[in-house]
Amino acid sequence: MADPRIAVIGTPGKWSTEVMADALEERTGFRLVLDLAELSLDLQHRRLMAQGINLCELDAIVVRKVGAQPGPLTLQRLEMLRVAEAAGVRVFSPAGSLLRLLDRLACTVTLRNQDLPMPATRITASEKEALQCIQQWGQVILKPMFSSKARGMLPLSAEQPEAELKAALADYHQQHPLLYVQQRIHLPGQDMALVFLGGEYLGAYARVAAEGAWNTSTSNGGRYAACQPDASLIDLAWRAQKPFGLDFATVDLALGEQGPVVFEVSALGGFRGCQTATGLDIAGYCAEHALQQLRQGLA
Repeated sequence: MADPRIAVIGTPGKWSTEVMADALEERTGFRLVLDLAELSLDLQHRRLMAQGINLCELDAIVVRKVGAQPGPLTLQRLEMLRVAEAAGVRVFSPAGSLLRLLDRLACTVTLRNQDLPMPATRITASEKEALQCIQQWGQVILKPMFSSKARGMLPLSAEQPEAELKAALADYHQQHPLLYVQQRIHLPGQDMALVFLGGEYLGAYARVAAEGAWNTSTSNGGRYAACQPDASLIDLAWRAQKPFGLDFATVDLALGEQGPVVFEVSALGGFRGCQTATGLDIAGYCAEHALQQLRQGLA
């Protein structure tokens, strides 16, 4: 086959987006980096346009990032990619898979339906019920339905005065009509992310919390470190990513006091963490995977 034309949707100028574009350009001679917000859909003529190019005429699209603040608008923009898929464009990972991941509730329900070990979680519109969860579990984290790197999350403790908890819940409820309340798991100062490509285990890295931080996110001072999960953790993570049908996946899990727990699955993170901790050329692996998939599709 002729060298395929593969676009990258991400954040132009940002590291993970550009290294992905670099890896593809090195192998194909073609480079096109787009922001998801640039897409314009002409349903009458079935054209998905960006930068004057009809994406329905490309061979593939690699989705690396979807914006700093994902939300319902992000889902609507991802829906546009289904038109390109219908035209025969291979999207890595498929739009339908990404749609189920970006919505925290959809991701959590999918994981729980696999009977995987997860923190106790309550989804409710009742502030009273949320307060009861705090009193029952001792410590919880309120999580927005759309976020990344712990943005918008709020830890609460039963040790806080009840009036303070009620005020915090009321304030959070104003911004989030459906409350996502999850029991806070006490961790040994770190969690880990296991990385899969085409369903095959590629490597893992740990996120180590900064001193005094309640979470391990690098946006709050956390750092990446090497880790070596055992076979049972790799199997657990494999089962977590399997139902989503992703090309590239990272599974966030940790060892709690009662054993391992799965937090979430992502298709848009993990490049820098895995490369920093393992030295693997993640973008190169992803580029080779995309090219292999395209070749197999033509066989």
